[in-house]
Amino acid sequence: MPDSAPGPQPDDGSIGRATRHSLVAIVALGVIGTGVWLLTRKPVPARTPDPTPVTPALPRVVEQPLAPVPFTDVAKAAGIDFTHTTGATGESLLPETMGGGVGFLDVDGDGDQDMVLIDGCRWQGEPFASAPEPGHDSVRLWTNDGRGQFRDATTGSGLEGPRYGMGMATGDLDGDGRTDVFVTAVGRNAVYLNRTEPGGAPRFEDATDRLKVPSASRWGTSAAMFDADQDGDLDLLVCNYVRWSREIDLAVDYRLTGLGRAYGSPTGFEGVDLTYLRNDGAAGLVDATAVSGFTVANASTGKPVGKALGVVLGDWNDDGRVDVAIANDTVANFLFRNEGSPGRASFVEVGGASGIAFDRNGSATGAMGIDTAWLRPQEWAIAIGNFANEMSSLYVERGSTMAFSDDAIIEGLGPASRAFLTFGLVMADMDLDGDADLVQANGHIEERIARVQPSQSWRQRGQLFLNAGSGAPSPLWRELPAHMIGDLARPVVGRGLATADIDGDGDLDLALTQAGGAPMLLRNDLPSHDRWLRIVLEGPPGNPQGIGALVTVAPFASVPAPTAASIVSGARSYLSACDPAFTIGLPEGQSKTVISVRWPAGSGALEESRIVVDGTGRTIKIRAPGR
Repeated sequence: MPDSAPGPQPDDGSIGRATRHSLVAIVALGVIGTGVWLLTRKPVPARTPDPTPVTPALPRVVEQPLAPVPFTDVAKAAGIDFTHTTGATGESLLPETMGGGVGFLDVDGDGDQDMVLIDGCRWQGEPFASAPEPGHDSVRLWTNDGRGQFRDATTGSGLEGPRYGMGMATGDLDGDGRTDVFVTAVGRNAVYLNRTEPGGAPRFEDATDRLKVPSASRWGTSAAMFDADQDGDLDLLVCNYVRWSREIDLAVDYRLTGLGRAYGSPTGFEGVDLTYLRNDGAAGLVDATAVSGFTVANASTGKPVGKALGVVLGDWNDDGRVDVAIANDTVANFLFRNEGSPGRASFVEVGGASGIAFDRNGSATGAMGIDTAWLRPQEWAIAIGNFANEMSSLYVERGSTMAFSDDAIIEGLGPASRAFLTFGLVMADMDLDGDADLVQANGHIEERIARVQPSQSWRQRGQLFLNAGSGAPSPLWRELPAHMIGDLARPVVGRGLATADIDGDGDLDLALTQAGGAPMLLRNDLPSHDRWLRIVLEGPPGNPQGIGALVTVAPFASVPAPTAASIVSGARSYLSACDPAFTIGLPEGQSKTVISVRWPAGSGALEESRIVVDGTGRTIKIRAPGR
């Protein structure tokens, strides 16, 4: 605007007079207009009844009453004598609050599930060279008699070793038909190859050095064994949490108002990449992380993004190749789409494009435990347990396109999970009605949290959400009240969570670990039941458990329509390893069931098996073609 001298300005009195004159004119025009409308409007005819019959309102959907799924903690009675060691001395070092994992595996080949618990230790010397006090074993083994009674078989097993343990993965790394154990730690991870002879006592070889497990000082958490490069043997993918040392932790100096130094968020620590170890047989485990696409860097800084705590396998685009989802704490979750070919691992990170990177508001969450299952027939979902005051996430896939939306609220998981801090999380058929339910292990990281957040507590009860079935409207999941889940409702500092049938009665039991406390071995005490199948794969050489196979079940028909599915893997939850067998309930009246298996593409060619099973209440073993 050009410069000019200001002209005369109106005063407040003139503005007020002008306003009053305008209002009078507006009112006068309104009165005149109303009179004209009253004189000219047409009379409204009297209303006559509508001859069209009124359609009655749809009946309100009446929810079926919930049936209890009671759990009984039998840990002590079953022979499990264990208390997790945090190593805490008052410095509030972050690893001390993360807990230890649990895993189920058949160590001795007798057909039942044995159990491994992972322990921490007291800090000794440098943090990444910590060694436990004499007589303290960080990997503990209990063998199962098949009826749910366990015997401590650690001594002499070869699993003894000095480390601050975190989690574990299971699978057959050397292809000899026996299940091996990989242990993650704050520091160097370890490989134990199973050398147990039939009928003999458990024996493991510490092959960490021989297989050239990297000695880099990293903080390993969850891990998965699967055939990433489709060459027929199992590789390893290891989640790493943050770049950590005692000095870094003390420098971050997280504090709570009124409490001083406390356990806190990982936001003050730098992220680190995953570790992908390619299995090269006699040549050992080769770090092929970068060349396989498992590195994710911040576009601005070039530094690693990941702060990984949980891993689960899937095939969410239905192409026969195993994909990977990663739960990252306070940063974007990852989804790695498998674009490899036989002998070549190649993964592309598509978490942002797929919709699982962030929550419904576009924010990163404190993500920890993770699992995947069919929510409804042919509808994959990925569930992730989050921090306190964050709902658990439920990413539901739309078609086979790797496009997900977070439906936690509309499916009944969101509000009921918000008040809890969830670590372990599994999706499995806990009530044997034929669909996937969800269990959460909860517990806060800070013992004194109630002093600054009265709505929170250190010890928290577990949760069980039952799936109402494919014909039910949303919300599909309904939380069982505390009095219906027995000892699962007992408040604990919950961390690891794994499933297996420990007593051979068909239903799935739970192992739940605590940070600094004793584990719970939760026997599922469903009323008498016999309508279930436990499906065990006998895979090809190099992958005898069939890890990565897709198993579906369907009622017998001319064109069977699958009602439930599972990707065979023990890698799920948080720091833990589940029994990879697929346990599923069957509806009344279903006398014949079609089981289909799409085997992992170890040779590059997809192969399928299909069998028809008559009857229920038993274990079904399915062999890979040509085995």
